Amino acid sequence: MVKYIFKRLAYMILTMWIIITATFFLMNTLPGDPVQTGTKLLPEAVAKNIRAKWGLDKPVTERYVIYLNNLVHGDLGESMKTPGLTANKIIKEKFPVSARLGLQAVLFGLTIGLILGIIAALKRNTWVDYVVILVAIIGVSVPSFVLAALLQKYLGGKFFPIIGWPTSHVWTTGFKYTVLPTLAASLGSIAVYSRFMRTSLLDVLGNDYILTAKSKGLSQFKIISKHAMRNSITPIITLLAPQIAGIVTGSFVIERIFCIPGLGMYYVESINGRDFTMIMATTVFFSFFFILSIVIMDILYTVIDPRVRITNTAK
Repeated sequence: MVKYIFKRLAYMILTMWIIITATFFLMNTLPGDPVQTGTKLLPEAVAKNIRAKWGLDKPVTERYVIYLNNLVHGDLGESMKTPGLTANKIIKEKFPVSARLGLQAVLFGLTIGLILGIIAALKRNTWVDYVVILVAIIGVSVPSFVLAALLQKYLGGKFFPIIGWPTSHVWTTGFKYTVLPTLAASLGSIAVYSRFMRTSLLDVLGNDYILTAKSKGLSQFKIISKHAMRNSITPIITLLAPQIAGIVTGSFVIERIFCIPGLGMYYVESINGRDFTMIMATTVFFSFFFILSIVIMDILYTVIDPRVRITNTAK
């Protein structure tokens, strides 16, 4: 088990290095001057001093080594557009906002999706099953921004605030502000999890050991909870890892519609402003969080399904 974890961590470090290297050199091949990006061009002498400050007058390979050295020491850089504003500070301030919204959406979507998937599998080819399938189709087909607008129109103002976010204690206060964004962000998750859970559970229920459990006289509840759930939930973990990373690090559409000061909105603003340092920092942070979630889910595989650990040991 320890060897398996260290192997995954080594792959994580290698993947992060590849992403950082590719992103750095791609950013430096973009056309245009990151200093002269405003509507009013700076005098050449001023622009030259700014390039020297950010090291843009150095060869790209030298800047790459400097950037890697700063990353190793935890320094993600300083904004080119807002002097004194560091990427570390932005992530510290805005990530908790996106993380709270994302975690609520994932937990709500996962819980409701699993429940609907289990019910649909147990009530196969009944009206309940068809309703769940309809919900899944709607969830996949309707974009999140359309659902967000509908929620604002019919529920906003009457029951919940249309826009806004708690300005202090973002983890514990202002629950009413998070209801509509959470619902808008979780519909797609509900659809995906319910569909996959239904298919996976139906496949597991047809196995021989389930028939053996039924022949022993076990109740349906014990068969589902002790035998079927553990094997049928494994495919869900594959979906859960990238979705957690994607939604927790910020959803630009949802944050834009509900005026949420999260990391996703700031990321797009950095791209529009051609703030290269902040684009690099947020990209590296997103990649790290994404890869870390995959590594954690790989480890969870070995806990939920020991056959994964046995197979890797055998190899």
